[in-house]
Amino acid sequence: MQKDTDFKVTIGLEVHAELKTKTKMFCSCKNNADEKRPNINICPVCMSHPGTLPVINKEAVKHVLKVGLSIGGKLADFSEFDRKNYFYPDIPKGYQISQYKHPLVSGGRLLGVNITRIHLEEDTARSSHDTGNQSLVDFNRAGVPLMELVTEPVMHSSKEVVKFGEELQLLLQYLGVSDANMDKGEMRLEENISIQRSDLKGGIKNNFQGLPLGTKVEVKNLNSFRAAERAIEYEIKRQAEVLEAGEKVIQETRGWDEKAQATFSQRSKEDSHDYRYFPDPDLPKLKLSEIEDFNKKVLQAEIKETPKDKRERMNKDYGIKESDIDFYISNVDLGALFEEAATGLDKKDFQLLSNYVISDISSLTTDVSKIKAEQIAEVIRMIGGGELSSRGAKDTIRILISEGGNSREVAQKAGLIQQSNEEELLKVVQEIIAQNPKIVEEYKAGKLPALQFLVGQGMRATGGSANPGALKELILKTI
Repeated sequence: MQKDTDFKVTIGLEVHAELKTKTKMFCSCKNNADEKRPNINICPVCMSHPGTLPVINKEAVKHVLKVGLSIGGKLADFSEFDRKNYFYPDIPKGYQISQYKHPLVSGGRLLGVNITRIHLEEDTARSSHDTGNQSLVDFNRAGVPLMELVTEPVMHSSKEVVKFGEELQLLLQYLGVSDANMDKGEMRLEENISIQRSDLKGGIKNNFQGLPLGTKVEVKNLNSFRAAERAIEYEIKRQAEVLEAGEKVIQETRGWDEKAQATFSQRSKEDSHDYRYFPDPDLPKLKLSEIEDFNKKVLQAEIKETPKDKRERMNKDYGIKESDIDFYISNVDLGALFEEAATGLDKKDFQLLSNYVISDISSLTTDVSKIKAEQIAEVIRMIGGGELSSRGAKDTIRILISEGGNSREVAQKAGLIQQSNEEELLKVVQEIIAQNPKIVEEYKAGKLPALQFLVGQGMRATGGSANPGALKELILKTI
């Protein structure tokens, strides 16, 4: 049997993200993902009662244009909405208002992945199925503004897909256009996966360049990055087994069974003509250049900083580890604490500051307001001045978070300030040398560990309050 590496794996993504607006896409009902009561945020428009007319949500259009601008996409001058016709219990109209030929955004690039298009549509209702063979539909979500981003089929592994999904999620959150919480269904992934067996003798050559794509299988409604990763791994294995058996992969739509950790067949995959798209006659065509709020300069002024911008800026301004920068991009409050504290420090101390923010503060509290930037900056200055050891700094930070106070006063009260007074330490050193003549002789004979033993005895004698550097220097002077 050939190995998985003898297959060309190609993956494209369709990402749906619910947009953060006060009202739904085509009516004035509340857009509230936290509403627990079913069928509360509904009206004749989103329930498609006869005679009702939709009205475009301007803010939703603006949100999509901001995303497009942030990834270097081409913003449409002309756009329109279409009817996507298919029947399902969670679509009250029997069709979904979407976009087909004239999306709001075309092209663009994010994390090296080429984007095909970004368009706007309305979300469906939410179906639930109980053990009594009963299905219920909650229409609170029906009509919520939904952004769909489609990538080119240019990804080749599950890890690449997850990395892209996480970056897109961060971008949506930074722009303020979507909370993109996957556990609430505010961001959902659909993966188009194909594999093609290499027909090149001697194995893979040139990264499968020129090899056609395999049959596309779509896995829908993945609501976590973990599920997205595992669905890809499962599909690669399943499709490889089909091809190895001499059979053909069927173009179809599949779902993900979290309990079984496997995909399952849902229906044959539709093509665009199956949906019978046509322009919605109830909605006006959009000439975006005629709307001031959709002007590029206006949109750009509202975009403060993207994750990519922040990554580049922090690398330039602070020079800390890339993994630390990624942590701050995902943990905005801790990133803000780090940056504020850094304003009172020298650049040489930035990495040390970052180490304590990430290793200590983040593990001690989720409420960043419990410690102030100046408090942590003073701790770093005290470390640099030899007044606090690493252990003393950790203990000082712990007390600051639980009790507050001035960093120096807290450290002094807790007996964490290191002794550097030469007169006081000299007495300790002389006693240690007098008590350990054999160890002193061993050091003089070239046994370097003997010196560390003497330093350790000094730290013990001072209850850990001595500055180990000062202690070591005095021992060397004395012997």
